[in-house]
Amino acid sequence: MIKKQIFIPLLFAVILIFNVSFTPVASAEILLSQDLTTVSANFIPDGNKSLNLGDFSLRVDKEALKGVSLVKLDKLGTGFIWPWNYQPLSDVYQFDFADHGKAYNNAKPIHLEIAYDQDNSNYKQLFFYDGGHKLWRPLPSVDDPIHRVVHAYIHLPYARVAILSTDELMTVGDASWYRFKGGLYAASPDFKAGTMLKVTNLENGKSIDVTVNDYGPDRKLHPNRVIDLDAVAFAKIASLGDGLAKVKIEPKKLVSVDDENKIKAAGQQPEISSKSAIVIRESDGQILFNKNASSTAPLASLTKLIAAQVFLDTKPSLDKIVSYSYQDEKYNYEYCKPWESSRLRVSEGETMTIGDLLYSALVGSANNAIESLVRVSGISRSDFIDRMNIQAKTWGAVSTHFVEPTGLSPDNVSSPLDYAIMTKEIFKNPLLQKISTTPRYSFSTISSQIKHTLTNTNTLLFSSKYKISGSKTGYLDEAGYCLMTRVDTPAGKLIVVNFGAGSKNNNFKDNEILLNYSLKQIGQ
Repeated sequence: MIKKQIFIPLLFAVILIFNVSFTPVASAEILLSQDLTTVSANFIPDGNKSLNLGDFSLRVDKEALKGVSLVKLDKLGTGFIWPWNYQPLSDVYQFDFADHGKAYNNAKPIHLEIAYDQDNSNYKQLFFYDGGHKLWRPLPSVDDPIHRVVHAYIHLPYARVAILSTDELMTVGDASWYRFKGGLYAASPDFKAGTMLKVTNLENGKSIDVTVNDYGPDRKLHPNRVIDLDAVAFAKIASLGDGLAKVKIEPKKLVSVDDENKIKAAGQQPEISSKSAIVIRESDGQILFNKNASSTAPLASLTKLIAAQVFLDTKPSLDKIVSYSYQDEKYNYEYCKPWESSRLRVSEGETMTIGDLLYSALVGSANNAIESLVRVSGISRSDFIDRMNIQAKTWGAVSTHFVEPTGLSPDNVSSPLDYAIMTKEIFKNPLLQKISTTPRYSFSTISSQIKHTLTNTNTLLFSSKYKISGSKTGYLDEAGYCLMTRVDTPAGKLIVVNFGAGSKNNNFKDNEILLNYSLKQIGQ
């Protein structure tokens, strides 16, 4: 994910980058010396010996040369392995100073410029290939969408460079205005609140720095809209009467880890904080991503879905009225303090329907509600837990084991692979699909008429970006943050499971990153 990286430090270290051999599509050589004020080489193969290589330009100031140097320039095509969230917008070009760059004074940068041949509104940047780490790394770049070129500087005597673009961020398009705070502020659908952006009117060249303080515009309604400016900010670069202005935006200060990740160099697979994860396509079991997916670890409240399935196998009536028993939550306190447990706040003897208990267990992740379901199932608690284990093994989740039904015990263990297998079976039940993806649920206990409102712990359900058809979160100190989402996509249902994220934000971020990565893998 790449954005105009304004504050990436300049690169002074010489990095070994040519560990892979490529046959050039075209080549050229030029002799540089100190007596030339500026040397420019533009290359396009034209069948003769002219120093042309079409879209690539390299410029060296005389202060950067300590003597005479032969520079070789090669066009290498696009046959490279790219970062998962980027696409090449140009060929790869290679430049190489002879004599290992001894004639080059790396205190002075080399100016690079690559042109692209069609309008592109996405974020784009020049990258160089770091062969030591096998990564494409970004250079501080400036996109000129009017002339369709990207400029950058580099302090290396040799490099492979290309324009890469990501469709996850939009930086060229229309800006509208609205009245809100009356200052230099903006609404952005791409950057988080607090980010500082430079906004340039492409028609008159006027620029303004603004701070993001709101979300918008909605790209589904305004696909060409890149940003909305406060009226005060818009008036600095265009007339309010114009309504819209054609602009480009560049980040000047980032405050979000998400935004930083979008503009950093990226590997062939996404980097996530979760200790283990998997993405599978439900229809054929194809694994689209795997990080330690078969390693076992505590699964926390993801346990509850298996308990709910075992309970529903008893064919209960959801309208049946049952009474609460304090003993139900006492089981929870074998593993945590009363104030640490997520619970439905009801008293001994209060009545409610079995359906209310199911929603409380899965939407609100109430531990005592699960124990209530176990009690009213008519099965002994030990037999109920045995059935959970038998069911998991029957489905093929051979590394999964339960010692209690809520997930409070760290001895409840599974793996992302096992849990994906169980997810596929669990959501054959449309009721569990419905309950697990309900954003909010309210009910009143029958005996006391006390109202309870539950909010789903999976915040991805509150986004319109995804059609989620199954969901469960979990957390324990020993487990970290865990999450399963089942998402309906044009390519079929995808199951995304991650265990052991270090924070709640990373839990959801990892899950979303893996979903987007997998959609790109299958061409969606």
